[in-house]
Amino acid sequence: MTTAAAAGEKLKDIPLPPVPFLSSVMRIEPQWIDYNGHLNMAYYNVMMDRAIDEMWLQLGIGPAYMKERHCSTFTAEAHVRYVREIHLGDPVQISVYLLGADEKRLHTFEELRHATEGWISATSENMTLHMDMKARKVAPFPPDIRARIQAVMDSHATVPRPDGIGRKVAMPSK
Repeated sequence: MTTAAAAGEKLKDIPLPPVPFLSSVMRIEPQWIDYNGHLNMAYYNVMMDRAIDEMWLQLGIGPAYMKERHCSTFTAEAHVRYVREIHLGDPVQISVYLLGADEKRLHTFEELRHATEGWISATSENMTLHMDMKARKVAPFPPDIRARIQAVMDSHATVPRPDGIGRKVAMPSK
């Protein structure tokens, strides 16, 4: 059995992630707090990246995929909105929506929420590229991965789209 075929068989054993995907609960770390007494903006991205890594495992495109199939993903674009301050010790959980995909890209939207109170602290909309790591170029997803992505995208299409998708940075109009 080829590596790709073996990987495809392994994927069949992994249930599809929930809709939307929910990360593990994380805690704000002391070194992430800035002089304003709240989470520094860079660490919102760290936590959202950790959540994406958890979802990528469910899609079959995590570290083992990189090692075995020499492919990975790179973030091409991200738009973060900081909605409400979050502080040291607050538990957070991130919802990830797979909004769209094609043969080489994934469009995701994440909501970082207070894990016990439920309010949104930040959102991030991202475009991710699938990479052939040997060539260091954008490349199509293998068919088994593309099928898995499509199944997840189909399940995510059944839930309402969250607020904030497609926003752009601009001065308010007068």
